[in-house]
Amino acid sequence: MKVLEHMVLEDGFEFVRLMCNTQDDLWQMYNIVHSGDRVEALTTRKVGGCRVRCTLEVLVTSTEFDPAYDGIRFRGYTTYTHVFAEMGSSHTLQIEINRPFKVTKKRWLPIDYQRIESSLQVRLEDAMAAVVLHEGVAQICVLKRNMTIVKATVKGQVARKRSGFGAGHEESVQEFLETAAKTFMRHIKVEDMKAVILAGRGFIHNSFLKTLKDVADQMNQPITKKQREKFVLVTVSSGYKHSVKEILNSPDTVKALANTVAREEVKAIDRFMRMVMDDPSRAFYGFKHVAMANEFAAIDTLLISDALLRSNDIEERKKYSDFVEDVKLNKGKVLVFSSFHPSGEQLNMMTGIAAILRYPLVELEDEDMDDNEKDWSKTLAVQNKKDDLKIKEFIKNEFPELHAKLMERAAIYKNRGKGGYVRSGLSDDESDVEEEDETDTEQPPPRPYMTLGDCIVGKR
Repeated sequence: MKVLEHMVLEDGFEFVRLMCNTQDDLWQMYNIVHSGDRVEALTTRKVGGCRVRCTLEVLVTSTEFDPAYDGIRFRGYTTYTHVFAEMGSSHTLQIEINRPFKVTKKRWLPIDYQRIESSLQVRLEDAMAAVVLHEGVAQICVLKRNMTIVKATVKGQVARKRSGFGAGHEESVQEFLETAAKTFMRHIKVEDMKAVILAGRGFIHNSFLKTLKDVADQMNQPITKKQREKFVLVTVSSGYKHSVKEILNSPDTVKALANTVAREEVKAIDRFMRMVMDDPSRAFYGFKHVAMANEFAAIDTLLISDALLRSNDIEERKKYSDFVEDVKLNKGKVLVFSSFHPSGEQLNMMTGIAAILRYPLVELEDEDMDDNEKDWSKTLAVQNKKDDLKIKEFIKNEFPELHAKLMERAAIYKNRGKGGYVRSGLSDDESDVEEEDETDTEQPPPRPYMTLGDCIVGKR
């Protein structure tokens, strides 16, 4: 990531002009930019049937990031009147690699600066390819610092093993391996990978390596001797994505995965789960228990999901950010788990925050968990609704001119009638327009001709 410009404005807002160089940089920006922030970038907009290039700034209301897509989408409303867009117009900015953009925030948290600084230190992206497979299923993945990307999924019909019909089974397995190898060659460049891990149960990954070499020769893309040194064979239980955790824990991949963020996360979550079973007074999850442990300066390792630090609620986000800083002041280690890694998904199932303690705290075991932490999925759904309301309040308080423009547009759309009704993007209670209860009592005009249905009914 590159920082092109940094400035504090007179109104108290602060902006940073950036350019992302890798996909991990995009992931960092996904965690830095929240609803209520402003993003400005070069974009295209449809005007009069054709697309024109222009620079627009939007007040972000939602963010989308897909690891398989090299970019982020920021949805929101334009903050000023432009030649090609009025203030308050809906627009989506697409931020891609090597394209500069500007982020303006009223409150930059310490963790936001830390994310930018950590991205500045990473010059090259260490990516590793992984193929997890068993008979009939293969997942071709790319393991990066902060995410696991499934490039392709290969499924095939494999005949069962039956006495006297072994040849049919072997032929179907070989056909499946050739299909998987061709898919691998289309999506993965071995020379760009730090390592290529082939994982499977039994001996199927050995057979896949042999088939891959043959397919590469047939496609005139032979695997060189230097590239063959990157291949690591690992035994796992299945060919699905969750087996990536087994790859990261395997002693065969320690050297290839040394000093990677993903491996450190998996080791920490496994250590926590073992401690829950063997020494439960030193392992707690849920913000209430973890916060109480921090009051005793007992946290050795804090495990926190990036989903909590990405909350649209500014106060909620600040609460977790300040808590992370408090743990660091108490000499605790903090690991921020990516929701795009299997280990992060596992942590999200346990309220998104957990801690390994330096010493036992038996008294915390008697404390009950908060009701809102017992059903984490329900809590997230309720929180999202609260976030939407707070975004609208934020726009009303911080950008009154934009809010007035949105209310004006909402009133116009609602007065268009049934034929021209357009959703404004704001809730009915936000707009000051009362809907009239109109009931259409007029009978529809008679049909000028008979339909096919009328003919059938008439015959009956």
